Amino acid sequence: MKIPIYMDYQATTPVDPRVLDSMLPYFREEFGNAASKSHAFGWRAEEAVEAGRAEVGKLIGASAKEIVFTSGASESDNLAVKGAAHFYQDKGRHLITCKTEHKAVLDSMHHLEREGFEVTVLPVGKDGRVDPGDVAKAIRPDTTLVSIMHANNEMGVVHPIEEIGKITREKGVAFHCDAVQGVGKIPFDVDKLNVDLASISAHKMYGPKGVGALYVRRKPRVRLIAEMDGGGHERGFRSGTLNVPGIVGMGRACELARLEMGEEAARVHALREKLRRGIQGRLDQVIVNGSLEHRLPGNLNLSFAYVEGEALMMAVKDVAVSSGSACTSASLEPSYVLKAMGVGDDLAHSSIRFGLGRFTTEEEVDYVIELFAAKVKKLREMSPLYEMVKEGVDLAEVEWANPH
Repeated sequence: MKIPIYMDYQATTPVDPRVLDSMLPYFREEFGNAASKSHAFGWRAEEAVEAGRAEVGKLIGASAKEIVFTSGASESDNLAVKGAAHFYQDKGRHLITCKTEHKAVLDSMHHLEREGFEVTVLPVGKDGRVDPGDVAKAIRPDTTLVSIMHANNEMGVVHPIEEIGKITREKGVAFHCDAVQGVGKIPFDVDKLNVDLASISAHKMYGPKGVGALYVRRKPRVRLIAEMDGGGHERGFRSGTLNVPGIVGMGRACELARLEMGEEAARVHALREKLRRGIQGRLDQVIVNGSLEHRLPGNLNLSFAYVEGEALMMAVKDVAVSSGSACTSASLEPSYVLKAMGVGDDLAHSSIRFGLGRFTTEEEVDYVIELFAAKVKKLREMSPLYEMVKEGVDLAEVEWANPH
């Protein structure tokens, strides 16, 4: 077993060796530009891009023509949200999203608000899920786009996308789904879910960083205004020279996910449950954040009451886990996702996200269980609050002295 142990698979995943092998020729002898139509170097590069496009489509039940390559999920989210809002603005300027979306969606929505769009931000329940009934109630005659993520990046909680998709389809509203965390880990079929736009990232499913895709439905057709000009690549949706090695790698990563998803999900889920039971069996006052039933197989988000999350992170520095999400964890603010779920600041500050994946071993899980049990016990020995609770004191009843 190698130290440090990687358990942050929701932040990024290692590139699968089979994916890397597929990419290498396109850094060396097959270096052509896919837009070069006049010679064999360009033709072969274009063939490789189209093969990758077909594999991305197959994974989500889409045709290759519906896949637009981007530099990653944040760009896909920006293109979907801003591109659809701008195209349909003559029909209406009301958009709907939810409080726990990735910042790429929330910040795009805020950007549109500054342009005069109106945004309804829906709450989530204590389990972290959006209620489809809330979506139905929020839709108005001038609503043009609903954007709800497939699975949350911090909690791993899976939203009821199929029910929401039925509502948006009935009401004739475009439905965007940030599908980054779920695609490749659990089934995601754009027709079954009635999704019109879906953002995907390669590096969340054992592919390279810096390449992603946006699914854009053709029947019924969804229209976008491009956010990047210059050359009209990707059917005008996204100008810029295509990242051929990245696209080849993304295609191979999608193929592997499609072929191995069922078996891998079962194995990772079993490891996740072993980790959860192991930690909760050795420690009291450990809370699972978010629904366990509707959850990605490899995600576990726990709050360790009476322990400061940052202190715990330093104590377990041999294990790569995160508090909050990688995009916002540099700030010491408690997770906005946990706050939206109604989790108090004290428990939000003590939350740790464990991300398990393709290369996680049983031996690593055993090590992490014992390490966390030992370190949390040690940190709690220094907590006067934990002592009081052990002695039966109800902290809610305590009148604290005002220091001022």
